[in-house]
Amino acid sequence: MHTHVNSVGLLVCPDTVLNFSYPAHIPRACIDALPAQPGIYFFRDADGTAIYIGKSVNIRHRVMSHLRTPSEAQMLGRTAHIDFELTGGEIGALLREAQLVKEQQPVFNSKLRRFREMCSLSLAGATPQVVFAREVDFARTDGLYGLFGSQKAALETLRDVAQTAGLCSALTGLEKSTPGRPCFARQLVRCRGACVGEESAAQHTARVQAALAPLHITRWPYQGAVAIVEESHGLRRRHLVDGWCYLGDRKPRGKAKPARFDMDVYQILLRPLQEGTLRVEPA
Repeated sequence: MHTHVNSVGLLVCPDTVLNFSYPAHIPRACIDALPAQPGIYFFRDADGTAIYIGKSVNIRHRVMSHLRTPSEAQMLGRTAHIDFELTGGEIGALLREAQLVKEQQPVFNSKLRRFREMCSLSLAGATPQVVFAREVDFARTDGLYGLFGSQKAALETLRDVAQTAGLCSALTGLEKSTPGRPCFARQLVRCRGACVGEESAAQHTARVQAALAPLHITRWPYQGAVAIVEESHGLRRRHLVDGWCYLGDRKPRGKAKPARFDMDVYQILLRPLQEGTLRVEPA
């Protein structure tokens, strides 16, 4: 963007909207083919590589909004073709987008691109412990609290929770404990004295559980894989999910890969499954 000083000395910044031109290099035929149905869409470069993958309950409407957005001029300039995939509904579109963005790593998708090295806080014992998804099945393990991208983030959250709830920094593992000596939080009158026997270990553990309760990870509520069924405009799709992991819209041939807990799938499905708004069938 270039600026200039006008005749009265005012600094003028051109409006990007006024300088924006419709991307006429994108073939009209692929735009005309876009349906007003739920699904995902692909902006592809001249080599056919997906540079952006999006989802919508109305593919045509959403893509047309991209074509009118000046801030996306760089992506549009690299786009040679647009195509789509119908999913039968909004949930399928969300699941498929999250899956393909992680698989194909489009350059203009930033939020979903990276696989996350997830960890959580485990209350299998009296003291919270940081555990990793590569070691523990988050979908089928009780007593897990919070989904974090690093051990540091998990411990920072635990420290905030401990301070807010008046927990013992020694019994929560935030500092090394010396028997009979008050923890640092106790010295600041923020701990109820579990470290020096003024609060029982059982009482303190119960308060730890109550403080972390809002972060509790819900177990996968089924014995195995299920199909989430969606229908739209005469199209019926079955989206297979197991252990908060999206498996695709059909059973894999041969030996299937073990399901791996996916934070995005968990966040997409948790509330609608709890509210009973999804149609679920045996896989």
